[in-house]
This record gives sequence, structure tokens and C-alpha cells, in this order.
Amino acid sequence: MSPKYLIDVNLPYYFSLWNNKNYVHQLDIERTAVDSDIWANAKEKQMTIISKDADFSNRILVSSPPPRIIHFRTGNMSMKNFHILVSEIWEDVLKLSDEYKLVVIFNDKIEAFN
Repeated sequence: MSPKYLIDVNLPYYFSLWNNKNYVHQLDIERTAVDSDIWANAKEKQMTIISKDADFSNRILVSSPPPRIIHFRTGNMSMKNFHILVSEIWEDVLKLSDEYKLVVIFNDKIEAFN
């Protein structure tokens, strides 16, 4: 089974929730890939891109999946606080991502768009 989620380079490489066969980090594919290459790879493999990069969100708003996008708009935070936030909401985020093409995560809310 191929990974379902592609984690962008701007998110932690070592993160327990994403340490399984459903996730692959961009650093394990190609360290120097540009956004268009990441998009093309995720589209071809029907993956969801997980990123802090607004460019992916902007692109999916005028496109159709795949890929789907999970966009973190949480600003800078400690790894501890990031882990706490993601651990509390991740199941809901994944459910929303199955239904919506864009899921945006803020510190205090989650929004989803089609």
C-alpha cells in the first residue's frame, strides 16, 4: 500500500502520529523539490499534502483533487504545543480531509472547503 499523506518539508520530520506507512515526508522523496513537483507527485499518487505553505491552499481553491490539502495556519509554536494540538484534532482533520479538498487548521478552529 502506498502512502496516503505527503508531509511537506516545513513540518516536523520526526512526529509520532505520522510515523507509519500512511505518511511519507518530502525529505524522503526529494529534498530540493519545488512546490509544482510536490503537487504533481501528490496528484499522480492521489495523496493529500500536509503543509504550512499557503501556495498549496491557494492552488487547490481553483483546482479539483487530487491532491487534497491539509494546511496548518498555526504560526510558530513549540514542538510540544504542536504535538498537543495535532494529537487532539487529528482524527477530525482526517475525516474532514476525506470529504473536503482543503482543510485549514488554526490554533483555535478547523475550517474545510470544497
